Amino acid sequence: MRKQTHQRRGSSRRLFFMLLLLAFVYYISQSNSFRIDWSSPFSKEVEEDPIEVTGLHPTVAEKQGQLVERARKKGIRIIITEGYRSKARQDELFQQGRSTDGKIVTSARGGESYHNYGLAIDFAIRVSDDKVVWDMEYDGNENGNSDWMEIVEIAKELGFEWGGDWASFPDYPHLQYDFGYSIAELQRGKRPPGYTLDSEDLEASGE
Repeated sequence: MRKQTHQRRGSSRRLFFMLLLLAFVYYISQSNSFRIDWSSPFSKEVEEDPIEVTGLHPTVAEKQGQLVERARKKGIRIIITEGYRSKARQDELFQQGRSTDGKIVTSARGGESYHNYGLAIDFAIRVSDDKVVWDMEYDGNENGNSDWMEIVEIAKELGFEWGGDWASFPDYPHLQYDFGYSIAELQRGKRPPGYTLDSEDLEASGE
């Protein structure tokens, strides 16, 4: 009788420890610190090796040229004030109006702007050889329409997104051609196809 009781107690202990072990495994599998991917336990997402961008993407550069030419045919002279912008330059602009003098001009830090990946340009209107304006009401070709909005219309036809349409932080001189890539994707190393690096670019990027 004692032997049967001892065997039952031994079986109960083994069952208890097995249940305890299963509970522990379940706990760590649900923990954020010990998350286990049961479907693919040995898989790992590999980030792409990012292309060092040192200028405008060729497609953006081409469309910039088309924008300038099509505006010229309407009697509007465009000047491109910003194209590719380094992350260091972006950080300088971000600090403007915050820790340095001037007005706030951007909400993006280095790496958070399409300029940093050669996918955006800023423009202004040249009214004479020595004068440039950022005037959305100016009608230099005297056709009854805002020159600024005529430029925006052409840009949108070319596939650009206009920063003036943004609700949270409108950026009226800003045009971007992002190929459908988000900033988060670009930060992770993803790049639109078509980047080319000439010898000067390679030298500048340290490759």
